[in-house]
Parts: sequence; C-alpha cells; structure tokens
Amino acid sequence: MNTTMPLPLDVRLMNMTTALLMVALVLLGATSGAWWFIRHPMFAIESISVHGEVGHNNAVTLRANVMPQLEGNFFTLDLAQAREAFEDVPWVRAAVVQRDFPNKLRAALLEHRPIALWGEEDANTMVNEQGQVFEANVQDVDVEQLPRMKGPEGMSSDVLQMYRFLSPMLNSVDMAIEQIELTTRGNWRVVLQGGAHIELGRGTEAELGANVQRFIKTLSQVTSRYGRTPTALLAADLRHKDGYALRLRGVSTIDTPTKQKP
Repeated sequence: MNTTMPLPLDVRLMNMTTALLMVALVLLGATSGAWWFIRHPMFAIESISVHGEVGHNNAVTLRANVMPQLEGNFFTLDLAQAREAFEDVPWVRAAVVQRDFPNKLRAALLEHRPIALWGEEDANTMVNEQGQVFEANVQDVDVEQLPRMKGPEGMSSDVLQMYRFLSPMLNSVDMAIEQIELTTRGNWRVVLQGGAHIELGRGTEAELGANVQRFIKTLSQVTSRYGRTPTALLAADLRHKDGYALRLRGVSTIDTPTKQKP
C-alpha cells in the first residue's frame, strides 16, 4: 500500500510563490499587451463626422475648432470633454458625441435659435428660444427682426416669459415691442417699435397684464380728446393706481379712465 507523504511546508510555500509569480507575469503581460493595443497609433482620432443643425457652422470649421482640444484616442478620449469642446463653438447649443470604431467620432449638434438680442447695442449676446443667453456674431442674423431684451444676470428666461406674455396684447393694437427691460429694482419697461416708452412698474403677470389691457382699451378715447391718435404716443406711465400718465406729441396729461356704468 502506497502512502503519499505531505510536502514540507517550505516546499508548499515555494510552489505557491511560483504559481503566484506565474499568474502575475501572465497578468502583467496581458496588461502590457492591452495597453500597447489601446495606445496603438491606429486608434488616434483622425476624423469627425458632424450631423444635425449646422446652419451657422460647417463641418470644416467645426473640426478645426474642436480637434486641437481633443486629448486621447478612440479608447481614452473623454467624451464629456469632447462634448464641451463642441458646445464652446459659437452657435452650438448642445452636442451628443459618440465613438465610431476604430478612429472616428460622430457628433450630433443642436444650434441656438435666437429670439432676441440681449444687453446693450454693442454686445454680441442673444437669447435663444429656451431663454438662455449665448454669445455669437449678431451680424449673422437679421437684427432688424429681433427685439432687444435687458435684465440682470440670470434673469433672461423671466424677461423672455414677460415678452411672450405682453406681445400678443400690444400686437393686437399694432404696438409691437422693440425692447423690454427688467431693471435691477424689479421694474418693467417697454419700448415700442414707434419709439414710445412705457413704464410698467412692478407686479405679477396678471397685475401688469390688467394695466396694459386697461391702457390699450382706453388709449384711443384719451388721445382723441386732444385731437390725436395713438400714433402720437411718446410715453406712458402705467404705474398709477387708478390711471396712467401719457405724453403725446404736443400734449402732456394725466388721465384717469372713467369707469363705465354697468
């Protein structure tokens, strides 16, 4: 009968150490091979395909602006950093960037759609349909067709919302808004396309809307008393509790509309 004697402890330890070293060598070799593979020049980003909205940028200029900012290859490139590089390009509002094996990127873009100019006349800033302020060359758009908006930093969406609220009321009597402003003290001001200035003061949409409705409903009646039409309007102050002040060409008055009998 054969009996197997257990190996001495030092021999077993040596065998385990040898096995571990072999495993470590295999892992090191595999890791080195993988690292060499992913760092191979064939995976360096060579081209970018651009899709989506590119009305203000073409693929050539986009690649020229973005490629120098990319770091890494197909495997190591930070897609979030690549997306930010695209979104730093003027007119680009949002970008989705994906890898295209083995050495390409695909980018789908959305552009800013300006709805108004923002800030002072010498500023290259606009407001998009989402109420975001962005910077781009205003000469790329028809500035004559865009109103101007002003307000404190971070309040562009509120200004756009008020513009959308007031415009239908004033447009109904041919008083298109050329400029709307929210002051740092919370007062609203409007300049009409004819140049007339309207002080709206503070308040909610409902409160300001009620004042504007009262104004446009009685304006023709008030101006006719002085032999004028609404086109003679130079300025109006709607901040009075029960009326409004008007300044007409050649006439200045404060009017309190007469309540109509039921």
